[in-house]
Amino acid sequence: MLSSFDLRPGEDFATFAGDYDVFLADLRAAGMIAGAGPLGRRVNDTPMDTDEAHTQTCFSVMQFRDRAPLDAAYAHIDARARPGTSSHLRMYRRLTNTVFLCWEDASHEKETP
Repeated sequence: MLSSFDLRPGEDFATFAGDYDVFLADLRAAGMIAGAGPLGRRVNDTPMDTDEAHTQTCFSVMQFRDRAPLDAAYAHIDARARPGTSSHLRMYRRLTNTVFLCWEDASHEKETP
């Protein structure tokens, strides 16, 4: 899952990044994600960045083992009843201008001629 977002005004990136690492550790411990990359900052002052329609300045990537844990993670968040849900809401409330994209790895089947 690729998340792009801006931090709300007054949020410090370094503080948020540290809290995000703790959040990821909680998700891993709960078996909700298989992995995640570090937070990233957009580099839009280069010709390599061609997306003029989106202005988000931060991103994160999370990996799920397959569709089942992805759906379970959403159900967990949607239920807003379990302890881990509050940590998700605390993180989410610090964001603005959010876009979430879910991708699936392409099959690595061998092509036949």
